[in-house]
Amino acid sequence: MSIWALLMGSAAGLALGGPLGALAGAAVGAAIDRAILAVRAGNPERRQVAFTIAAIALAAKMAIADGHASEREMEAFERLFHVPGQERENMRRFYRLARQSVDGHEAYARQAASLLGAGSPVLEDLLEALMMIATVDGVHPAEIDYLERVSAILGFSAVQWAAIRARHIPLAPEDPHSVLGVAPGATETEIRAAYRRLARDHHPDRHMAEGTPPEFIRVAEARMAAINAAYAALTRKAAA
Repeated sequence: MSIWALLMGSAAGLALGGPLGALAGAAVGAAIDRAILAVRAGNPERRQVAFTIAAIALAAKMAIADGHASEREMEAFERLFHVPGQERENMRRFYRLARQSVDGHEAYARQAASLLGAGSPVLEDLLEALMMIATVDGVHPAEIDYLERVSAILGFSAVQWAAIRARHIPLAPEDPHSVLGVAPGATETEIRAAYRRLARDHHPDRHMAEGTPPEFIRVAEARMAAINAAYAALTRKAAA
């Protein structure tokens, strides 16, 4: 079953409680007790639902971070998540409700970290997706500030955030080092070990087991392309 059929065709999201559960309830027209405590998503389907609702909510809040909600950002979300035509309006209803909700991005990010595990691979997928959406029409400084705050709430260190950012916004010659998480001047052995660790840690099967929906494979593909490019750049430099 696709994540969209699961999300729109059942009450799976409602069992999450908290602001994410409230958003799901509003979107599907079901009542929900906002006082329910958030519980850790205990099976793959519930984790995928939690991931998807959090992604919609945080993308919607990011869209207004710079004071201008761009249709291109919503369209980028739809492409990234492979939203089928028959579910597009349902997704947009989620998106609009999240954008207008009284809950701030901090509440959504905190619950996502609680449900999916702070600093987990699936949350790295989520943060990476937000970065990919932000870059679709040029990144505004307010969006970068927003994403930096969200990354901290999701449990990522400043070094981890720098690596994620460098995969999408290269700013300096040392960025290949940031992407691989090695210091400038790292040896070939250190670079190779970092690359192998990243290739292992970011294997799509591992992330889907953690709760990333299969529809979201484009994030893994884009991340590995950036990691491969950084590794190639550093090995060329070492060989020169």
